[in-house]
Amino acid sequence: MYGQAGSGLFKGMNARISLVSMAIVLVSLAYGGFYTERLGSGLAMAREVLNPFLEWYYVLLVAFLLLFMVWLGTGRYKNVRLGGDFEQPEFTFFSWVAMLFAAGTGVGILFWSVAQPILQFQGNPFIAESLSPDAARVAMRLTYFHWGLNGWAIFSFVALVLAYFAYRWKLPLTIRSGLQPLLGKRAEGWLGEMVDVLAVFGTVFGIATTLGLGVQQMNAGLDAVFGLPSSLTLQLVVTGIIMTIATLSVVSGVKRGVRLLSEANFWLSIAVVVFLLLFGPTQYLVAITVESAGDYIQNLMGMTFHTNATRDDGWQAEWTVFFWGWWLAWSPFVGMFIARVSRGRTFREFVMGVLLVPTLITVVWIGLFGGTALYHELFGVGGIVAAVNHDVATALFATIRAMELGMAGVVVSGALVVLIATYLITSANAGTLVINTILSGGDPEPPTAHRIFWGAALGLLTAVLLMGGGLETLQDAVIMAALPFSVVIMLMVAGLLKALHRERYAARTGERVEAPREPWADLEDAGAAPVPVSDDEAHKLH
Repeated sequence: MYGQAGSGLFKGMNARISLVSMAIVLVSLAYGGFYTERLGSGLAMAREVLNPFLEWYYVLLVAFLLLFMVWLGTGRYKNVRLGGDFEQPEFTFFSWVAMLFAAGTGVGILFWSVAQPILQFQGNPFIAESLSPDAARVAMRLTYFHWGLNGWAIFSFVALVLAYFAYRWKLPLTIRSGLQPLLGKRAEGWLGEMVDVLAVFGTVFGIATTLGLGVQQMNAGLDAVFGLPSSLTLQLVVTGIIMTIATLSVVSGVKRGVRLLSEANFWLSIAVVVFLLLFGPTQYLVAITVESAGDYIQNLMGMTFHTNATRDDGWQAEWTVFFWGWWLAWSPFVGMFIARVSRGRTFREFVMGVLLVPTLITVVWIGLFGGTALYHELFGVGGIVAAVNHDVATALFATIRAMELGMAGVVVSGALVVLIATYLITSANAGTLVINTILSGGDPEPPTAHRIFWGAALGLLTAVLLMGGGLETLQDAVIMAALPFSVVIMLMVAGLLKALHRERYAARTGERVEAPREPWADLEDAGAAPVPVSDDEAHKLH
């Protein structure tokens, strides 16, 4: 593990990066608490200045990552294994895929699966006539785009790099390990520490943004079920309750409780999806999902490289830049989780699983939720567009209300409130552990005091961002937080390619017929100490 030189309060932690990370968060909290309006306006100004650059920079970066991951999964390195050459996957395929989806998009997709199709339905650069059947299809296609292959390419890249260096190179499961081939022993010094600080910075603001969106949506659900109107006070109370439960869970280490929550999320999600399919406009839902999915596949490359260059309507900055920033900021957290559960997979298995399966689940989820909302706007009682324009957080519950299900609708709304709460708790719980794992140099069981601090810090930062302007401030914060980590991702690409160059292959492209040379063999040339392997592994390799 890196940097286990702390003592006293920082025993078991890297003292320097812990202090720097804490200072950054505490300054953000103090500034946001005392200068709330200035925080919101400052973030908005920074985003406005950077938007022209980010509109093509984020597009190019994400497009490259998508193509790069496809190449890793199908090219000459497809048989490289995340672990020893003879190591088998730790989890079954079903369990692995279920964990991938739960970690990657839970809270966010609940918020946007209705809100985004309805907002795009009212106007986007790809169709002239809004609020029409064709606009509904294009709205679904754009929602798939922002939640599909491109986003999962970001998650899968970070996860693959972490897993490769942790399980094949025997390095700590932390971000700086991905730069070991470039930095050598300097990865253990201040350069490596800067990388981990940037990862923590992006993760903290990414998680706070997701928590803020989820809390706003929970407020809308409490209004739908119990008649509690939307208010900042209620949102702050909900934030406090969620983070208290999550922090207690992290401190106690009740893995069984977290597992039960995750399983409950899965089965409750299935129940809600089946309910919509049976009691909603079934024929339309199946048809719009299939048609818009085909539209998404057909237009994928055009959307991937779209920069809105000939228009100045703000659409690119408001949508694509925000979502790519969100995925980038969220990637250290989700990437580390996916890496932890992916040991033993080959590159081919990993890429196909992480790119395709969660995207397919996402398409079905958005097709049913977004399709239900669009159907009721086109052919039903409507009212969802008006509700979303008034408060975007009400989109999901306005759709349930439009179905006119009576008491059954109230029950479903209550189930969705519970689902949002459990996703928030598990996301906050896992996020707190990931931050502490990075700061402890890869220790999966960081000190309790630091778990409490970061649980409290996440809750307070979420509250500050909510007070600073709600949804717009949350979006601005995550875009800014993602920018420095995007540089780390480009360095990780170079580090991975340099490491893979040491893998040995037979002449037939893509097929390994002999074990590769030890990937750590040339580390001494880069100034780093060789990584020891067990006798059993050495016997298998030789």
